[in-house]
Amino acid sequence: MSEEIKAVLFDFGGVFTDSPFAAVHAFGEDLGLKPEEVSTIVFGTYGLDGDHPWHQLERGEISLDNARELILSRGRQSGVDVDIYQLFARMAENNAGAGEREPLFERVIRLREDGYQLGIVTNNVKEFGDGWRSLLPMPIDELFHFVIDSSAVGVRKPDSRIYQLALQELEGISAQQVLFLDDYQANVEAAQALGLQTILVNEDPLETVRRIDQLLD
Repeated sequence: MSEEIKAVLFDFGGVFTDSPFAAVHAFGEDLGLKPEEVSTIVFGTYGLDGDHPWHQLERGEISLDNARELILSRGRQSGVDVDIYQLFARMAENNAGAGEREPLFERVIRLREDGYQLGIVTNNVKEFGDGWRSLLPMPIDELFHFVIDSSAVGVRKPDSRIYQLALQELEGISAQQVLFLDDYQANVEAAQALGLQTILVNEDPLETVRRIDQLLD
């Protein structure tokens, strides 16, 4: 039987916004590429932590400009220009779908009011720090007690160390008492390996809220 949940950790992109992978796949179609081809160019093998420019970027090891040039170079080896700046512009056109997640934001507010410890564990980019926070309906510290940002701590999901950093913030709460939500399977599996309870998020925020309610009831 699962232990009582005392803390809830959330990914950001793909949970409180549309999945970035969907935007990448659509961008690839415009370039005449298959989804797996453009994902490999932009993200590498995302579920592994390696030396791909995007992985380095999310660990805060290189700048966004550096990553752009390196990813452009990788694309050109396949005869195509994959400019991540053009991709980001497309994603920003609809605020990455954050407006559609109002029910989930409201559930987060109630979780905090009910005394749960709340955190963000995100693979993110240093240059995006102000941008993604601006998608929240209120100041981040009024919603979450802490943020573990890969670009600030130098480690990215699914590396187990990033979850351990989050657990250190939850003094007195065991891994089994933590619920973690993410839209990427490898990240969920890594959390499960440490004993966290998990939800693999889909595109329906109402379904996410229902699943949270089921686990907390």
